Amino acid sequence: MLYSSGTTGRPKGIRRPLSGEPVGAPSPFLPLLQRLYGFDEQTVYLSPAPLYHAAPLGFTMRILRLGGTVVVMERFEAEEALRLIERYRVTHSQWVPTMFIRMLRLPPEVRHRYDLSSHRVAIHAAAPCPVPVKEAMIAWWGPILHEYYAGTERNGFTAINTEEWLRHKGSVGRAVFGELHIVGEDGQECPPGKPGVIYFANGPRFEYHNDPERTAASRNEKGWTTLGDIGYLDEEGYLYLTDRQADVIISGGVNIYPRETEEVLVLHPKVMDVAVFGVPNAEFGEEVKAVVQPVNPAEAGPALAQELIEYCKVHLASYKCPRSIDFATSLPRHPTGKLYKRLLRERYWTGHQSKII
Repeated sequence: MLYSSGTTGRPKGIRRPLSGEPVGAPSPFLPLLQRLYGFDEQTVYLSPAPLYHAAPLGFTMRILRLGGTVVVMERFEAEEALRLIERYRVTHSQWVPTMFIRMLRLPPEVRHRYDLSSHRVAIHAAAPCPVPVKEAMIAWWGPILHEYYAGTERNGFTAINTEEWLRHKGSVGRAVFGELHIVGEDGQECPPGKPGVIYFANGPRFEYHNDPERTAASRNEKGWTTLGDIGYLDEEGYLYLTDRQADVIISGGVNIYPRETEEVLVLHPKVMDVAVFGVPNAEFGEEVKAVVQPVNPAEAGPALAQELIEYCKVHLASYKCPRSIDFATSLPRHPTGKLYKRLLRERYWTGHQSKII
């Protein structure tokens, strides 16, 4: 039984029915990964994330089962990851977008110092990747990027390769197993292009250990299951992630998706990392707040905050822009790259009634 990462609350134990197969029998998931990514006994897999997280652990175990080789980083460091690809002739790897951003922030002479010609498949997931970041990675590494959307619950799985993504920029792919449905606040399915809660139908069963209320909340009356993410489908059935249901900011009755603001701010050359969330506002209920880790900590202050707010206004409607910006030396991220936004939000909601915590 694996536990979720707990980025929006206490980690949840995820129980799936036992298969009845003998101990050590291959997972039915293995043939899917072989088909998508070409894993075999010649694979040399780089895991820049720790093995106590479900995805790195699962990929590592499956590659070892096939007779491949795994290179595990003790902790992610941008240049060290490139050095390891060259040293061990890595063929496959798995990343999160934060790692891409850190590698792209390296000086050009460092990024191009290493021979990455052995690298054939770079998989990424765990968080939405800003379109310009992925475009930059494709320009650097070539058409080797593969993205997927799934959870430890394994109730469904979408996948997309580089060629498909270039035709559907921003998408995390079409369903490989499980049927995708987008459900609005009225409980009805949304048409293409309209965001709603992402559900999978006809996927494997799961429940949350000792938490029947959470288990019930993950299902609708049709038995479809959700991980609590918001997104929409295009006309061809490709899924686009909008945000986490728990992270939506409701300001004056208007839904604001902080991911959109984060993707603008993280592209500013003075920003290393950013988190956007709602904080209390007496008139509107919530207002947009950003906490930024600057590239140069010495620049943190009112002048940079104003520069970043004005930068947002160039790219976004004003109601989506931060009303204020605070600075931090680092943001609370899981070693897999997932942001513990609730730890930041709690500081501002202490003494207030939060809709989330």
